[in-house]
Amino acid sequence: MSDQKQKIAVLGAGSWGTALAALVSRHGHPTVLWGRDAAVIEAIDRQHENPRYLPGIALPDGLRATTDLASAVEGAGWILVVVPSHAFTETVRTLAPLRPQGAGVAWATKGFEPGSGRFLHEVAGEILGDAVPLAVVTGPSFAKEVTLGLPTAITVHGDDAEFAQQVAEAMHGPTFRAYTGDDMVGAELGGAMKNVLAVATGVADGMQLGLNARAGLITRGLNEMLRLAAVIGARPETLMGLAGLGDLVLTCTGDLSRNRRLGLALGRGQSLGDAVREIGQVVESVQTADEVMRQAEAHGIELPISNAVRAVLHGELTPEAGLRGLLAREQKPEYPATLFQ
Repeated sequence: MSDQKQKIAVLGAGSWGTALAALVSRHGHPTVLWGRDAAVIEAIDRQHENPRYLPGIALPDGLRATTDLASAVEGAGWILVVVPSHAFTETVRTLAPLRPQGAGVAWATKGFEPGSGRFLHEVAGEILGDAVPLAVVTGPSFAKEVTLGLPTAITVHGDDAEFAQQVAEAMHGPTFRAYTGDDMVGAELGGAMKNVLAVATGVADGMQLGLNARAGLITRGLNEMLRLAAVIGARPETLMGLAGLGDLVLTCTGDLSRNRRLGLALGRGQSLGDAVREIGQVVESVQTADEVMRQAEAHGIELPISNAVRAVLHGELTPEAGLRGLLAREQKPEYPATLFQ
């Protein structure tokens, strides 16, 4: 395609931003990674390593890094935002006047806007305007494995098919499969909710409740995703794909997941503060649980696992009490007859 040699700006030099910047750089795209931590940025730019988030893993020699946002986005064909959800609104606002004419904006941030519960495509659309093509990059993908070149599959959902394809083609390569779709609501819902549900499975595993409990929580967690999807207009097949089930399974079972590790620590009796400090990075579930339940309450639906996670994270329930509450729920059909209608 004509965009093969277009510059790509990646905003956010954490583990996932670094991994995606390295990916598109290896695919031949001139790539600049922007971040705020001057020491990390200098190490990426000169030593070709992110010593804080991906220590010991070599990054492409051609990958450039800077703390200057204007310089990072200047001349970019499109921009990929990879900052935590609590920083997303501020980052896009700062980006808006600097964005090159015609450059679309994608993001690999997972979560909702804290405080409002808005989906990130709503935030980006309001700030950037209807004329800017938008896309979300999501799916089961640990940054470390992507940077090491291990096989990975993700999906890109956008409001402009051509732009979603452009983003997917830049990422698609020998060990990285990128699919496309147009259900941004479903894609973002899956990417956000899986973090909350990973805490639940982590808690169960930390309490040594067994593999049956883990499988049950994952499956009933998927049910909660589908239930919320049905009332907000997302397509069920999106949640049954990479953006939903795929990401849910990875995050609930893989110990590289920060949210699973948080649950493991809580299940073993550690305090929330100590667990977050030990992980040392942003744990999205702490804020996302509130926003998921805000969505559920606004639409009048029950999400018992997500609700229990929120209560545990707020110190309103112990993990043991949360589990007892889930087990004490009444017997009922697995799926309501109206879910897929």
